[in-house]
Amino acid sequence: MKYYKLILLMVAVTVTMGSCKKFLDINSNPVNPQEPNAEYMLAPIIFQMANGTSQDYAQLFRMLQYWGGTTASNVWERHSYDQASDAGGVIWRMTYINHGRNLEDVINDGIKNQKYEFAGIGYAIKAWSYQMATDLHGPIILDSAFDPKLLAFPYQDQPEVYQRVREWTQLSLKYLNMKSPIDYSGLLRSSSGDGIYGGDLNKWKKFNYALLALQYSHLVNKPEFKTSYADSVIKYVDLSFANSSEDATIYFTASNSSDGNPFGPSYGVITSTTNGRISQSIVSLLTGGVRGTAPVDTTASVDPRLTRMLTPLSTGVYRGNIPTKGTGTTSAPHVLGNLSGTPATYTGKYIFSDKARYPLMSYAQLQFAKAEAQFLKGDKAAAYATYLGAIRAHMSFVNTYGRNGTTNGIQDPAIQEPEIAAYLTSKEVAQNSGELTIADIMQQKYIAQWGWAGLEQWCDLRKYHYNPEVFRTFYQLNTTELHPFNNGKFAYRFRPRYNSEYVWNEKELEKWGGLKTSYMTDETWFSKKP
Repeated sequence: MKYYKLILLMVAVTVTMGSCKKFLDINSNPVNPQEPNAEYMLAPIIFQMANGTSQDYAQLFRMLQYWGGTTASNVWERHSYDQASDAGGVIWRMTYINHGRNLEDVINDGIKNQKYEFAGIGYAIKAWSYQMATDLHGPIILDSAFDPKLLAFPYQDQPEVYQRVREWTQLSLKYLNMKSPIDYSGLLRSSSGDGIYGGDLNKWKKFNYALLALQYSHLVNKPEFKTSYADSVIKYVDLSFANSSEDATIYFTASNSSDGNPFGPSYGVITSTTNGRISQSIVSLLTGGVRGTAPVDTTASVDPRLTRMLTPLSTGVYRGNIPTKGTGTTSAPHVLGNLSGTPATYTGKYIFSDKARYPLMSYAQLQFAKAEAQFLKGDKAAAYATYLGAIRAHMSFVNTYGRNGTTNGIQDPAIQEPEIAAYLTSKEVAQNSGELTIADIMQQKYIAQWGWAGLEQWCDLRKYHYNPEVFRTFYQLNTTELHPFNNGKFAYRFRPRYNSEYVWNEKELEKWGGLKTSYMTDETWFSKKP
């Protein structure tokens, strides 16, 4: 990767100089100590969890049909990529550079100096980061990521990465259960500390369990799923979040544009008027398309989430973007709400406001994963009860996160119990376990993950191989609408980061087929059938 090569080159040049010992012996100066302190590094690492994912989600959400653009034939909506560009490579950069050695230093300092809270949180973030990277790219750099002797970095495939993620979660739990001799709870609660849980270590333990539950839920096509992995999903969901108040979310003060939700109006990730147009896929799911046929250009729905999550046209009509077709600037609303003037005048809607928390994992999505595992095991009665609870949980999510953004944000009225009851007894919800289908569960999970859980949603689409019987409102691109690079196939992976891999690590990419223009359509291990 380019950054490591530059550093190695600098060191190599320095070693040839007569004063090399003094130059490298930087830790001998007590006035200018160079030992990293975990307590000062955690906050920016947590910020990168939001920044890194949001940058790639701006492209991935086009593939997922969360949103689209006003111009036709966008490459991402066609399941392809921007050539010679780092677009789609920011999670890669987050994992190896933004987190990279910084996160290793947090963990090492935590262990060496008995700051066990930081070691435990560090391992949890590391497990999450590598899980995100492999679910986006497939094979990634694992064992040799920070080997200073290397100028090129070998990849390892998903089975090894998945196993290592499990090992790191166990190390995280080990250190979270250990008592540090110094109390760091006050620092972790501060604005420069733990921006996810404020130092609540029990919730960080649940974060690990949530990550494991979602990882096992990806493996529905493996022979072991019904006999083993489904039970792991259920077990770890039950050990994870107890309700929506324990969701893993990143807090922002919105005191300035650099301390705001990346998907808010001020940060700039989605303020382009040519992108971020609500897709018809989510409009249809919220207006009758889960089990029926959604009406065209409706102004109301039995689903109370419609008005809280989406913005209508000025006429009151709810309408969405059709992938690859493009829209005029007024024919499909923007996720930020009404657009006018400069970004400062945009209105934030739902979780798209400056002060809104940035979700990483939620109780609702985990409950849907549990319902899916129970259904595939054959326990439809248990699956049905979990499914109903998961729908309620997402109503709570909407009330919690859709109403907390007071900076450049719209606070819609909370969903009330009569509205929830009316929806649960409607035709859009299975009325008994005998009616329940996998499509009921996965489409409700799509609603619950819309607008934030990009990689988990892409895992769902890929493990069911974009099946239109499971995802009824997902627009099925034909061979003309898919990019010519794709040979008529949907995408299953992002290409690795251009500037670190295609510029510096080409030989390794060639081993994995990464030089093919169709590489994005190669199916990754987790979704493959035997």
